[in-house]
Formats: sequence, structure tokens, C-alpha cells
Amino acid sequence: MISPTFLLVIFIIAIALIFDFTNGIHDSANSIATIVSTRVLTPRQAVCWAAFFNFIAFLVFGTGVASTMGKGLIDLKTVTPFVVLAGLLGAITWNLITWFLGLPTSSSHALIGGYIGASIVNAGFGVIILGGFIKIVIFIFLAPIIGFLLGMLFMYITMYVLEKKHASPQPVTTWSKRMQLVSAAAYSLGHGGNDAQKTMGVITSLLFSVGFIKTFTIPLWVVLSAQGAIALGTLMGGWRIVKTMGQKIVRLKPIDGVCAETASAISIFTATFFGVPVSTTHIITGAISGVGATKRMSSVRWQTTFRIVWAWVFTIPAAAFVGGFIFFILKFIF
Repeated sequence: MISPTFLLVIFIIAIALIFDFTNGIHDSANSIATIVSTRVLTPRQAVCWAAFFNFIAFLVFGTGVASTMGKGLIDLKTVTPFVVLAGLLGAITWNLITWFLGLPTSSSHALIGGYIGASIVNAGFGVIILGGFIKIVIFIFLAPIIGFLLGMLFMYITMYVLEKKHASPQPVTTWSKRMQLVSAAAYSLGHGGNDAQKTMGVITSLLFSVGFIKTFTIPLWVVLSAQGAIALGTLMGGWRIVKTMGQKIVRLKPIDGVCAETASAISIFTATFFGVPVSTTHIITGAISGVGATKRMSSVRWQTTFRIVWAWVFTIPAAAFVGGFIFFILKFIF
């Protein structure tokens, strides 16, 4: 006979993959915003392109981010199935709210917030592993700055080279449209490599907490499930956020998209290599703003950018509140 614990674990894993799916809907819009707004690909072509590279990311990256998320943020001894469930539900709730409002907030930080909130309500503030939490908080502020500076740097270098070669606009546009296929693929690869690993980490911490695995190692089926869920989410698209990212911050040309996506991909690749769970949303938003600022600072719609920043600031505490509240309700019921 199947045990209640096994059924509960299956249910929570399903919720985790639904979160990963909503991550794909919510965050993967960032993968295609520039390539759609510059009209290099149609929306449907773009989501298929991004989804493919989201899925194959596990072939390129390890599971360092999953390990940080699974055992480097919360004391594993205090993790229970209901903590994981409440954390996931808190993150999904915040994702859906911000998706409805068209705000490109971070699904990663929503998951972190929900997980932390449920854990604190369960066992107090002492469950937080301070080193891991501080590293994440630091990158909340560093990620968009790094994206901004790299985007600006690549755009300045590109403009300098084109000016030296006296390049005419039409060949530049043709060349940059081809290059944007590569840069969008690189960004999608980085996004799939970093964001899907966060769900892998949470699922693995669940399996460890109930004794289904004896050491914290990421099973292959967890890797494939998480990558597949985020890729399917990408196929569903996130058109509200595509509009915000691709049109409301700064109007982009194909060459702008190449610089923004390349800057973002390099930033995400670096963070993933070091096992840091960063916000791919923060990075691409910063990169787009940096590219726009090379033309003139007024070309960036700073009102939209600051609105996005405020959403970032509130994501972890808001998701933590929701996750903690949901855990309180679950604890009361069960």
C-alpha cells in the first residue's frame, strides 16, 4: 500500500514543477523580449527558440546553484514537507500577482522568500544560514548593476568599432539580427541553467527531509523534470512582461538586443559557475537600461525602471509573508 508520506511528496513535487512552469511563463519572457521587440523573430518562433535552450542547459551547467538553494540557505534539519509546500505556494502566489500586473520581478527571489518565510514560522529565525542569505541579498543589488555596466560597456565598444569601420546602417542591421539569434540563445541557456536549478534544490531538500535520499545529491530525474517544466513554461509565453521589457524601458534595435543579451548571458554564466542563485530578470533589466543609457540617459524610461526596482525590493519580504502565512494555515489544519 502506498504510504501517505509518499503521496504527499509526489503532490509537493508536482507543485514544485508547477512553480518551475510559472517561472518559465514569468521569467522566460525576458529571454525573448528583445528579440521580439526588434522583430528578429515572431513571438512564437522566439518562445520555441528560448524553450529549446532552456531545456538543454543541464548539459552545460552543473548543480552548484541547486546545492546552494537546497542546503545553503535553510538548515536541512528543520525542513519538512509542509515547509517546502508552503514556500512553493507563497512563491507561486507572488509570481501570479506580479505576472497579472506585468511586473518582471524575480521568481528566484519569490521562491527564496516563500521558503524562508515558511521556515521561520516553523522553527524561528535561527534556521536561516546567514552566509548563504547574505550572498543572495548582496546579489539582489549587484545583479542589475553588473548587467547595466556590461550592457553599457558592450554598447560603447560596438559603437566605437562601427564608427572606426564607417559601417553603413543596413549591413549592421542584417549582421546584428543574425547575432541576436546567438545572444538570445546564450541568455536562454543561462536562464535555464540558473533558474531551473533552484527548483531542483528545493525538490532535493524535500527528498532528503523525508529520507528518500541519504545524501544531498541531485537525482537525474529531478534535473530533467525541472528543465522540462521551465521549458514548457517558456512555450506558454509571458506577453505582458515582454511588452514591459521590450518596449517600456527603452526602444531597442537589433544591435542593442545583441549587447543586452550578451551582457546578461555572461553575468548569468559567471554566477552559475560559482553556484550563486541570481535573478536573471534583474540582470536583463539592468543590461537593457545600460544599453539605452549609452544613447542618452533620457532615452531610458526611468519611471518604469524604478517601478520594477520597487517590485524587486518587496519580492522577498512579500513572498516570505505569504509563505509563512500559508505554513501557519497548513500547520493549523494538519
